Amino acid sequence: MLSYDFHLDAKSISKLSSKGLCKESLKQQVDEDLTILLELWHAQGLKVIKDRGYFYFDTKFTSIKDAVFCIVDIETNGSKVDKHQIIEIGAVKVLNGIIIDKFEYLVKCDEINKHITAITGIKAEDTNNALELKEVLHKFQSFLGDCIFIAHDVKFDYRFISAMFKRVGLAPLLNRSLCSLSLAERTVTSYRYALSYLNDTFNLNEKATHHRAMSDVITTYGLFKLSLSEIDSNVKTVEELIKFSKNAKRLKRPKFDPFLMEEEA
Repeated sequence: MLSYDFHLDAKSISKLSSKGLCKESLKQQVDEDLTILLELWHAQGLKVIKDRGYFYFDTKFTSIKDAVFCIVDIETNGSKVDKHQIIEIGAVKVLNGIIIDKFEYLVKCDEINKHITAITGIKAEDTNNALELKEVLHKFQSFLGDCIFIAHDVKFDYRFISAMFKRVGLAPLLNRSLCSLSLAERTVTSYRYALSYLNDTFNLNEKATHHRAMSDVITTYGLFKLSLSEIDSNVKTVEELIKFSKNAKRLKRPKFDPFLMEEEA
């Protein structure tokens, strides 16, 4: 029976993104036919290719300018994947710094508490005519494809969407991911790295409505472009960018909030 989970150890994943993983090492960790398994992984958003006898993430060879990044943001009616759900999802595909496609849906939800409404402005009745979660997620899976998944504090959005995929009968996400917050910490100097604060600092999205999915996506898009403009010139491929976002030295933050200093002046 084929497995939908990515049962590889951290060392093997590291090799797939760098010097390659031999067939023997890969076969030791999976029981399925490799041809079928690679097709299955690709259907889940992860493309693994073979080159000169070794296996790699295709993003090892994909230049940043040739890669399609999918910037994603979700709003939910709570933070627990076993109890709550997505109520809004927004995404854009970006190629060489240009938005080439957009995805935006409210999701039908019978219960949204007052705290969530106060944050997002979304009420349960606003979703009465929205599509059901399963239908929206099927559409999003097709939209996302094997793009690189980007979000601000990516772990939350990635984990939540993957859990929702499993809830509606889809296989979990395997797309390579990139955190715009972590990348920003290594490319732009700021007192804080919350998306709203970064927008105030760098004017990333003049029409920002914080905690609405597409608005936060557009703000993240502006931040991503800014970060890329400040990136080390030696970072050329997607995997090098992912590695840089995790391992490069964080920039030193100012000791004092410049906005407070302006107010006190």
